Amino acid sequence: MERPPPSEHAPYFSRYVDQVPGNDILAQLAAQTAELQAVWRAVTEEQASRAPDSSRWTLKQVLSHIADTERVFAYRALWIGRNHPEALPSMDQDIFAAGSGANGRSWASLVEEYEAVRAATLALARGLPAEAWTRTGVASGNPMSTRAAMYIIAGHELHHVAIVRRDYL
Repeated sequence: MERPPPSEHAPYFSRYVDQVPGNDILAQLAAQTAELQAVWRAVTEEQASRAPDSSRWTLKQVLSHIADTERVFAYRALWIGRNHPEALPSMDQDIFAAGSGANGRSWASLVEEYEAVRAATLALARGLPAEAWTRTGVASGNPMSTRAAMYIIAGHELHHVAIVRRDYL
């Protein structure tokens, strides 16, 4: 499958799409799952509860954010892939983070949730008919294709994992 061109997503999302290697988004999502399960499962409860400084999220909040964002973009892929004509609203990550309750949860429960979200994303992606991948709709007031939503999921995670490795672990 070809990568989504810039016309299939808002310019802001190029920062994520451009991080995804290759042209096989299904293989990339599956590979990330295996790689990151090992990363997340090696984190201790203490590490997960800390933030690099008081202005940053804890690792629990970061993983919750990754899962929430994946859910939103998988829903966008479903909506657009099924050819629904209505535009989709924006997502405010700070509202989501504030309402997540991530810091009150165990790290193990957040890892389990992340794994379930990724499994659902992969099931959705594998079940999409070929013609659905290039369908385009509107999300957050911008054009978005089904394939762009999937590339954004993968690239968003790569972006955050690089930050986690640099600042948290």
